[in-house]
Amino acid sequence: MVPLLGVLLLLLVLLSSWRLAKGKAEPRPKYPRSLPSLPIIGSLLHLTGNCQFHLLLHRLQKKYGSLYSLQMGSQYMVVVNHYLHAKEVLLKKGKTFAGRPHTVTTDILTRNGKDIAFATYSPHWKFLRKQVHASLSMFGKGTLALEKIICREAASLCESLSSFQDALLDMAPELNRAVTNVVCSLCFNSCYRRGDPEFEAMLQYNEGIVNTVGQKSLVDIFPWLQVFPNKDLALLRSCIEVRDQLLQKKFKEHKKALGSDSVNDLMDALLRVQLNMENNNSQLALPLELTDDHILMTVADIFGAGVETTSTVLKWAVLYLLHYPEVQRKIREELDQKIGFERHPQLSDRQQLPYLEATISEVLRIRPVSPLLLPHVALTDTSIGEYTIRKGAQVLVNLWSLHHDEKEWDKPEEFNPGRFLDEEGNRIYSPSPSYLPFGAGSRVCLGEALAKMEIFLFLAWILQRFTLEVLPGQPLPALEGKFGVVLQVQQFKVMARLRAAWRDGV
Repeated sequence: MVPLLGVLLLLLVLLSSWRLAKGKAEPRPKYPRSLPSLPIIGSLLHLTGNCQFHLLLHRLQKKYGSLYSLQMGSQYMVVVNHYLHAKEVLLKKGKTFAGRPHTVTTDILTRNGKDIAFATYSPHWKFLRKQVHASLSMFGKGTLALEKIICREAASLCESLSSFQDALLDMAPELNRAVTNVVCSLCFNSCYRRGDPEFEAMLQYNEGIVNTVGQKSLVDIFPWLQVFPNKDLALLRSCIEVRDQLLQKKFKEHKKALGSDSVNDLMDALLRVQLNMENNNSQLALPLELTDDHILMTVADIFGAGVETTSTVLKWAVLYLLHYPEVQRKIREELDQKIGFERHPQLSDRQQLPYLEATISEVLRIRPVSPLLLPHVALTDTSIGEYTIRKGAQVLVNLWSLHHDEKEWDKPEEFNPGRFLDEEGNRIYSPSPSYLPFGAGSRVCLGEALAKMEIFLFLAWILQRFTLEVLPGQPLPALEGKFGVVLQVQQFKVMARLRAAWRDGV
C-alpha cells in the first residue's frame, strides 16, 4: 500500500511540474484592457453622452491606454490610438487586418459588399481594386487630362463666386458641384450646371447616405432591430433608391454605346473588362466574375467617396482660413510672388507653393476627413504589439488620436501650417510618423492622388482671385464638426471678395 501511495505522489509531482513547464513555455494570451461590459448591450453604457464618438474614444485612452477593447453589443472591437499600433495594423500586418465587418447599413448601401470600400478582403476584392486602379490610371492619358478637368471646374467655381459679390454665400453647394463634376467626368464623362435637377438629386441622396452610414447606429449593433420601423433606415433606403435610378440610367447609356473601342470613363472601362472576362470565362472557366452589381456599386463607391471626402476637406480649409486670416494672407502673397496675375495655378506649381501645401496638410491633420478609418477586421488570430487579437475582432484606427497626440505634435489643437515647413520654408511632407490622413497599406484611400490634386488646384484658384471674409462684427463659424463616415462641417456663410487686380480686369 505504501509503495503505491509513493508512486501516486511521484506521478502528481511530475504532472504538476509538466503543467508548470508548459505554462512557462506557452504563456496565457494577453488581451487589450477592456471597458466594462454587460450581457447583450456590451459597453454601450460607457459610450453615451454628448461627446462625439471619435473624441470619446480619444479621451478613454487616458484611463485604458492607447490600445483597448470594448463590446458594441456582441461585436468585439479594439481601438487603436497610437501610430505604432496603427502602422502594425495598416502596414506590417495589412493583409491580416484587411477584412471589413458586415453591417445592416453598409450591406444595403453596397448590395452586400459588392463595392471596394466596404467589401472584405478577398481575391475578388483584389481583382476589382486592381481593375479600378488601372482604369483611373489610364483614363484621359493620365494627370494632364485630370488637371484640365479640375481647372475647368475651378474656373467655373470662380465665375460663380464672382457673381456673389457683396453678398454672404454658402460655399458648400458650389464646392460640391465643382468636385462632383470632376468625379462625374471620371465615372460617367458628364458634368452639371448649377441648378440641374439630376445634380440636385445627387446632392440630396449623398447627404442622406452620409447622415446614416457609419454612425454606429443601433441597427448596426443589433441587426434584429431592422424588423421594427426605423426612420434612419427608411431615409437610407429612399436615398439609395434615388441613387440607383440615376446609376441605372448611366449604366444603360454606357452599355448601349459599348460597341465603340473608345473608353471615356470608369464605367466604360469596367464594362469593357466585364465583356473581356465573359469571353475568357466561356473558354477558360475562370472563377472570378464582374457582375452588373459589382460595376454599379464600384462606380457608386468611387463617386460617393470622391465627392464627399474632397468637398469636406475644402470646406474645412475655407473655415480655417476665415479663422486665421494671416494664413490666408501668406498664401495670397506666395501666389502673387510665384504666379502673379498673368496665368492660373497649375499642378506644376506645387513645389513653388510650399506654404499652401503646408496649409492643406495642416487642415488634413487637425480635422481628418475620416476621424475613424473604416473598421478593419482580423482575418486570423493575430496580435497588435504584445496583445492577442482574436479572429473576427473589429479594429478601429482613431486617426483623430494620431493627429492630436501631444507627444508627437506641439500644441496639436492649434492650427499651424508652419509645422509642415522647415527652417528655410521648404515643405515637410510628414513631420511625424503619426500623420496618416489617407490611411495606409492595402486599404489606403484609392482616390488619394486625385483628392490632393483637387484640393490644391481649387484652393489655389480661389485664393489667387478672392479674399474670404466674414461680415465685420459677426462671429466666426464654429470649428466643431459632426461625426459620421466623414467629419462634416457645420453650415456657414462667407463673403468671397474679388481682389483688386481681378476687379480691374487683370
